[in-house]
Amino acid sequence: MANTVNLIPIIEKGWESYNPLRRIKKIEDLSVNVSTNKVFKITFVDRSFVFAKVSSFGEYEIFKEDHQIINVLANNLERPYDHFLASSLMKENQLFIYRHEDEFIDVWMIFYRAVRVKNKLPKRLENEQIRAIGRELAKFHKICDEMTPVLPFSSKTLVKDIYKLLRSIDKSKRFGEYNDLIREHCNLFLDNAERYDYISFKKIPVFVDWNIGNFSVRDNSSFFSRWDYDWFRMSSRILDFYSFSRVCSDIGDKTDFSYTFSQLNEPRFIEFLKEYHSVFPLTRNEVFFIKEAYRFFILNYVISNGQYFFTENYALKLQREAYKMHLPNLDKGFNAELILEALGI
Repeated sequence: MANTVNLIPIIEKGWESYNPLRRIKKIEDLSVNVSTNKVFKITFVDRSFVFAKVSSFGEYEIFKEDHQIINVLANNLERPYDHFLASSLMKENQLFIYRHEDEFIDVWMIFYRAVRVKNKLPKRLENEQIRAIGRELAKFHKICDEMTPVLPFSSKTLVKDIYKLLRSIDKSKRFGEYNDLIREHCNLFLDNAERYDYISFKKIPVFVDWNIGNFSVRDNSSFFSRWDYDWFRMSSRILDFYSFSRVCSDIGDKTDFSYTFSQLNEPRFIEFLKEYHSVFPLTRNEVFFIKEAYRFFILNYVISNGQYFFTENYALKLQREAYKMHLPNLDKGFNAELILEALGI
């Protein structure tokens, strides 16, 4: 989304289309500007407010699908997660999404209520906090698993995204000297997805990006609220693990970060998995797939779409690291046996 485009008038038109009787006092841009998605706070004359998320990335229909699923999930989760997710505004029994198209821009937006925020996790977790969030993610995943039959259909899949990346390589050669490397790892992902019978894994709502700036917890480290749905999808629960390996990492949360995979074999992350496994047991194939979930993360979110999720310079930095270090060393560097032994499976 071009930074030069003034989105305020578009948001005003979007809100007028939703409810012209509720008058806007001001609109503030709250975007952290690490992705092309923008977030605005709309304050009304009565001092109440809602948020608007404006996007131009990807496809409108996929954005619509994702937020329909999130909204049904948000409205149907039971305690203790009944207020965990922000619910979006409805109109005439349907999720309200406003789309603006002209000769210069095509954007869409959704309005949603604020969620309450409690405690943020510290930059480096204590051992008991690691164990607590391992159990907590398992409990949340179990409830999401039980909710899946009532959720709307999702057409987005990991395999489709990998084939899309392969087509872009064949069509445009846009990655230059790294085309062959990327193609090799796309094919490795597809081969291993079949080897580990990925198609049989249950598909549940996963939010993928669980850095400590995206959710808050209670004093006992149980989940309290969650926001930022840019990477949401219906897929295997294993996709949520990479972010938590970073949350659990011994080095803690860093402003200057790199998407390494070494923390997937750290004792602290394995302790997290042991607690998770005690609540919502993993299978051997799912443990082997942890490596493939990381491979997909690098291929899709860093390489294929990195320019939409990070500033230009940081996207280039992360991509260079992926080409030079992460992808070439992944298959020898990750050891699933360490996890299998710790979990006793």
